[in-house]
Amino acid sequence: QVQLVESGGGLVQAGGSLRLSCAASGRTFSNYCMGWFRQAPGKEREFVATITWSGRSTYDKDSVKGRFTISRDNAKNTVYLQMNNLKPEDTAVFYCAAKRSFGNDYYTLPREYDYWGQGTQVTVSS
Repeated sequence: QVQLVESGGGLVQAGGSLRLSCAASGRTFSNYCMGWFRQAPGKEREFVATITWSGRSTYDKDSVKGRFTISRDNAKNTVYLQMNNLKPEDTAVFYCAAKRSFGNDYYTLPREYDYWGQGTQVTVSS
């Protein structure tokens, strides 16, 4: 069982930056592929980025366009999402998710993940 708690969201102006954190419980953190998803009002939850236990990562290029960076610190049981050059269309609730994985594969679909945080609101003003 894994519990995830996101933090770092808030209100920023377009062009600003935020660093989201996701603290995970449990000794087996390194056995999970971690992901970030976001959901805007009236929209489906969409993939943002994911990172495997070994640090292999991928992004939704159409949405992120090189502005976001996912990272993890297994010693701290924490995954991060550094978001730069934020745009109003980035406004959404951002969710951290964990998928149990013993390999080094990516997972980009919400239904593939086993645990979810409560979400943190990111609002980008214009």
